[in-house]
Amino acid sequence: MEICIQNMERSQSTITKNITRALLVLLSTILIVLFFPHEHSVSYDYSIGKPWKYGEVIADFDFPVYKSEQVVQAEKDSALRHFQPYFRIDPSVASVQLKNLSQDFEEGSLKSLPQDYRKYIYSSISEVYEAGIMDGQEYAAVMDSNYTAIRIEKGTSAMARSLKKIFTTHSAYLYILSQVDSTRFNREVISRCNLNDYLSTNLLFDEKKTSGQYAETLNSISYFKGYVQLGEKIIDRGDIVTPETAAIIESLMKASVNREQKKSNLFLQIGGKFLLVLAFLSVFLIYLYLYRKDYIQDLRSVCLLYLLITIFSIAVSVISQNNVQHIYYVPITAIAIFVSVFMDSRTAFFTDLLAIFISSLALQEPYLFVISQTFSCIVAIFSLKQLTSRSQLFRSVFIITALTELFMLCTELQQGHTFDLLDSNWYMSEAINGILLLFTYPFLYLMEKAFGFTSPITLIELSNVSHPLLHELSKQAQGTFNHSMQVANLGNEIATKINADALLVRTAALYHDVGKIKNPTYFTENQSGINPHDSLPEERSAQIIIQHVADGLELADKYGLPRVIKEFIMTHHGVSQTSYFYIKYRNQHPDEEIDESLFSYPGPNPFTKEQAILMIADSVEAASKSLKTIDDVSIKTMVDNIVDAKMAGGYLKDCPLTFRDVQKAKEVLVTSLKTIYHTRISYPTLNTQEEKSHSPKPKRKNKFFRRGKR
Repeated sequence: MEICIQNMERSQSTITKNITRALLVLLSTILIVLFFPHEHSVSYDYSIGKPWKYGEVIADFDFPVYKSEQVVQAEKDSALRHFQPYFRIDPSVASVQLKNLSQDFEEGSLKSLPQDYRKYIYSSISEVYEAGIMDGQEYAAVMDSNYTAIRIEKGTSAMARSLKKIFTTHSAYLYILSQVDSTRFNREVISRCNLNDYLSTNLLFDEKKTSGQYAETLNSISYFKGYVQLGEKIIDRGDIVTPETAAIIESLMKASVNREQKKSNLFLQIGGKFLLVLAFLSVFLIYLYLYRKDYIQDLRSVCLLYLLITIFSIAVSVISQNNVQHIYYVPITAIAIFVSVFMDSRTAFFTDLLAIFISSLALQEPYLFVISQTFSCIVAIFSLKQLTSRSQLFRSVFIITALTELFMLCTELQQGHTFDLLDSNWYMSEAINGILLLFTYPFLYLMEKAFGFTSPITLIELSNVSHPLLHELSKQAQGTFNHSMQVANLGNEIATKINADALLVRTAALYHDVGKIKNPTYFTENQSGINPHDSLPEERSAQIIIQHVADGLELADKYGLPRVIKEFIMTHHGVSQTSYFYIKYRNQHPDEEIDESLFSYPGPNPFTKEQAILMIADSVEAASKSLKTIDDVSIKTMVDNIVDAKMAGGYLKDCPLTFRDVQKAKEVLVTSLKTIYHTRISYPTLNTQEEKSHSPKPKRKNKFFRRGKR
């Protein structure tokens, strides 16, 4: 019944994970397609005066050649410079004011004014009304718009009039005073007549007429300077891009957008892109299932891979809609760096290649983008095959940038371009890409914290024996520390031989027994004659020994060790038993039913190659200390027995260790232990003076000594 429940729980867990993976693929697809350009348009990256990098371009339809924005704006400015706003003249204003003036002459305030003064004032005011009086603010606005004249409507016609001949109430008053003939009239008398009372605005702005004429003026400007007919050749690979050709290409891009918007079905376009991206991401999931099941079982790994593909694909899509040339700014090679550091080179290449292909769906001419970014990806993977230092990452970025620049140069040269025709913008974009690629270093740390991965740089830092936890181990349990160092060396040798992660095994071996710090004297390597287990029952001793796993995990949490190291602490004994105390207890209680859980480690068993290597190296190194006779036969027998027992007990069944790997591990262990425990030759001792006097003197056979004696 318990087995059935466990199978049901395992089945439910598998279904949940499968649903999560499917939702992750679907979400990534939706996000990528959402940021894709939703209209099919022609888009090229080129520079005027440089060779055309693409293939032959032939017009698929008739389209006009647009003038440049600068030319159109200049023509607009020129046309508007001669534009004249429209005003209506209101004759009733002059009629009313002149009538008021006549009444004041007859019976009002100007009754005492001489007749000749009356005629002069009346004719002057009539003159300014005839010319037109404009509101002061409107006059200032017209002047600020750089208009030199306006059009005054009278009936059905309109005539142009210079602004210099148009008055405001203030300028009309000054004009009348300035025109006074001082030989005939006294200016002081006229100025006291309060002429401002009879001056009012009679020019009214005609907004409707002005707006209509303004729009008509702009519409009269042509935005085209020619036409390209269907089948006409525009440019071919290697041709120099001239300003005229550039104008035609820009016109082609604009016309293609307008044409597609008119005839395309947006729903079908988005649906096609969605299915393409979904196909790519699904193929990637199949790749993981077939070749990297360890990654697909770990949702952290799947999430990281799809997150990288999604982010960089969106970045290329968004930037391509603003400026196609700037897509080379996107450091898509960072995907290869991240994945090769945290996972493996093959998955890094496949992931980066998939992101490049998906990103290319947003581009019109993806050929150069695909080949240049694929080359960068390959260089990145080879240059970071084994990351062992921070400086290596910076060197790798320099190599990636330099070789990609060289690749791009070769691409242009093979097209027949000369050095003076090289597109400097392309190389500048790649240089900026290299600078942005340097930011992968700080992001490595962020990803370690966010996803729980461990980079080789972190492992190198942890393997430093000056680490606080290792320093504490060397102080509290010197024997365990020495044992851990020996296991680290053995594990490193085995991992190197079978192509496992040697750095990970070495680092994990240093920490696998840190839990012994809590009770160091209960472990034989730290004892000096007194064994505290002699006074304890076997089950209690077994529990103390087993407890070092839990204590190790507690210390790992306290010192912030990564999860991958904690997994080694949990699995280095698997679910094996403390054989010494278990057998001793059984011998003393032959008829008693034994609770085997009291003598068993909590596990789990190793589930990676590296964990299996540590289990084997730990067991063999510990057993080698109990060998009574050290020779080739005893070492080989001991190694075979321990490794075979681990396999027979099923402790290695969950890890991907092959029989060939096991055999190589045995050979490495035997060779290494023989080197550690090799016998030395006996050195001779120096005789004392007394011994020298009793020893017979050697005979001198050389005649030189006989003849030299006096």
